[in-house]
Amino acid sequence: MPLFFVRSIILLALFLLTAIPAVAQQRNLLVWGDSLSAAFGISEEQGWVQLLSERIEREYPSFRVINGSVSGETTTGGLERLPAMLAEYRPELVILELGGNDGLRGIPVEAIRDNLAAMIRLIESDGGRVLLAGIRIPPNYGPRYTEPFHENYFNLAEEFELPLLPFLIEGIPENPELMQNDGIHPVAEAQPAILENVWAVLEPMLREADD
Repeated sequence: MPLFFVRSIILLALFLLTAIPAVAQQRNLLVWGDSLSAAFGISEEQGWVQLLSERIEREYPSFRVINGSVSGETTTGGLERLPAMLAEYRPELVILELGGNDGLRGIPVEAIRDNLAAMIRLIESDGGRVLLAGIRIPPNYGPRYTEPFHENYFNLAEEFELPLLPFLIEGIPENPELMQNDGIHPVAEAQPAILENVWAVLEPMLREADD
């Protein structure tokens, strides 16, 4: 065999040997949410998930962020799509941020809870850890619905012993200049604050995973 081909085979083998560990070490963090996580009304680059990806790349480079969020997504749709996403990416960590669209449609609280619980079980059975991100819906829906709706997240976090972010956009709706005209979605300038809300709960999970 000509020397040129021998050298080429050796170089290829060395490349494969160095590339395989890098692939094996790749760890995925999946964001599974709705329009609040899908950068609705702003550019994707401005959204808090992209900001999270950039921060993780700097501080926890063994992880990469996969954004599976879809505007308008419900817990029913999220549950239907989740198995394929888990099979493809095998995420080690999942930020589960769903339920807001169910609430805006007045879906029974028990049905929302059942869907969220089913997603948590799927993620955990696949070896992932869940950060549950809670949502509040506008007060005009009345306390008989809004209070049990929000308590859902606390109850699920307690049942499954999950880290909980009680309200993804805490501190933002009170400032009208930080909200889009629909009164539901934050503007681009609010996205760093959302990231800080998430980071306060997520960073200990990343640190523990890296230990």
